[in-house]
Amino acid sequence: MFIKVIILIAVFYIIYRTVKSWLLKNMPQPDESIDSGKVGEIDDVMIKDPYCEMYFPKRKGIHKKIGGEDFYFCSSDCMNKYLKLR
Repeated sequence: MFIKVIILIAVFYIIYRTVKSWLLKNMPQPDESIDSGKVGEIDDVMIKDPYCEMYFPKRKGIHKKIGGEDFYFCSSDCMNKYLKLR
């Protein structure tokens, strides 16, 4: 009886390894064209609003060039309040 159990376990293990190996070979590989960025490249930079001092992603900010200097604001309200102070 003990030998039959060992043989049955061995057969199931061999079937498991065979199916796993077959699935790994036949699974679709991830498409490299989907990932437009390079590995390790920073997606965006967090910057600080000069008025409310809140951090936000630079790409979502409102850009304004004031006196030859670039400023980024988290919202148009903060930009308008900052411009009133200047």
